[in-house]
Amino acid sequence: MKKLSLAVALMFAPTLAQAWPWSQDMANQVSIKPQESVDPANPGMALFPKRSQPVAGTTVIVKDMEAAKKMANPVAADEKSVATGRRLFEIYCTPCHGKSGAGDGFVGERLSLKPWDLTSGSQMHPWNTKDYPDGYIFGYMSLGGAVMPGYANDLSATERWHVVNYIRKTLQKAPAVTAAAQSK
Repeated sequence: MKKLSLAVALMFAPTLAQAWPWSQDMANQVSIKPQESVDPANPGMALFPKRSQPVAGTTVIVKDMEAAKKMANPVAADEKSVATGRRLFEIYCTPCHGKSGAGDGFVGERLSLKPWDLTSGSQMHPWNTKDYPDGYIFGYMSLGGAVMPGYANDLSATERWHVVNYIRKTLQKAPAVTAAAQSK
């Protein structure tokens, strides 16, 4: 009988061990969330130092699409930029937009809302640079849309501009016109 009692007790031991207070220590710890102050008297994120400048290639914060439309493309649309943009487009964009940019990628074909046709022959979006400047494409890549995720965390600002240059020079076969050039 003692052996049976011991066997039953050993069977339930793991269950009882999890009920001890140490099983909840990780869940109930004090933790600091990203961009949260450690000082309860001064909540919120620490401000950037005065006169600080973003480092080239880091994420550019875009408030909304209207602000993005006014952004000028700081990256020259030379061969190196277009080649870099092609490589990034093939990695991040072709699953939905397809290699041709017509919205016929293998993932895009399965979506209920079809990806935009990025080519100059698009019926829905003629890609007139007055209506859709480089900043608009950059903002859409940064912020995302109805089905499209934002890529600000995956691609640096410079990389997103390279993709814009590739779309303009190759898929749309038109000279890149920046928002700054349009406002003149």
